[in-house]
Amino acid sequence: MEKYKNMIEQLKNGEIESIEVTKDEFLQFRAILVKHELFKHFRGEGKQGGNIVYTFMESPRS
Repeated sequence: MEKYKNMIEQLKNGEIESIEVTKDEFLQFRAILVKHELFKHFRGEGKQGGNIVYTFMESPRS
């Protein structure tokens, strides 16, 4: 869980451009992400095979 929190903070701070999460990790990762105060700023894009790539946006999604 701490690994996911660190990855989310790095993405938010611009230290990394994106996070790729496998379909096996998705539920654990998302449970951490939805609790984040800037949850609406994170964008997840599904890829073929079930992986999800998350990026951080300056403005929140609607």
